Amino acid sequence: MPAIAPTAPAAHLIALGTIARREVMRILRIWSQTLLPSAITMTLYFVIFGRMVGSRVGAIADGIQYIDYIVPGLIMMAVITNSYGNISSSFFGAKFGRYIEEMLASPMPSWVILSGYVCGAMLRGLMVAAIVLAISMCFTRIHLYHPWVTLLTVLLTAKVFSLAGFVNAVFAKKFDDIALVPAFVLAPLTYLGGVFYSVNQLGTPWREISYANPILYMVNAFRWGLLGISDVPLGIAFAVMFGFACVLGAVSLFLLQRGIGLRS
Repeated sequence: MPAIAPTAPAAHLIALGTIARREVMRILRIWSQTLLPSAITMTLYFVIFGRMVGSRVGAIADGIQYIDYIVPGLIMMAVITNSYGNISSSFFGAKFGRYIEEMLASPMPSWVILSGYVCGAMLRGLMVAAIVLAISMCFTRIHLYHPWVTLLTVLLTAKVFSLAGFVNAVFAKKFDDIALVPAFVLAPLTYLGGVFYSVNQLGTPWREISYANPILYMVNAFRWGLLGISDVPLGIAFAVMFGFACVLGAVSLFLLQRGIGLRS
């Protein structure tokens, strides 16, 4: 009896699952490079900024201790860097190894290829977020005020920076190009995104300039979910995240469909 070919939706799900599973296996296989560094780095942040500096700063906003205040920002920092770094290195490796051309020539739609890589990067962001959250519990107590806001913020942030990392990988010509954006764009935006301070403490014009930083909205939405406080309205924060996710998703899909920077 001849085998029954899977329908198109079923075939697409199989392809999506295959790409995502390969990304997950890659993350777990080299866990000492993908998961361990964030755990060590964030532990140092908690020890230096949380314990040593925080003991001198005291309460920073609404009676919340400094070490509690920086927990959401540090988790978001880990999510941003890992989601971005995972897909930028993985997809560029596929492009550098030339096997991305085989995927483009296959019957797989572009959205399946993109979704598979994005799912893998988002999962790494979630895994690192869980690790950093567990580490934070060794230094302070976490009160989850709004669980759904917290979860949705992590997912949207991971998706936004996964897509941004994909765009970086598409235009990168060599491995050095992947490190430029995290070093000269992501790092400054993250440190100036309210991770270690309240934007309301800034004077003019720095406070107004800070509102142009999208990471500020992500950090504060997550801080609202964990601590119940935020420097920006929650609705605006989610509008910014949804907007960036839609724009970057459309750009990524356009680049993949046209084969820009991918086909020789």
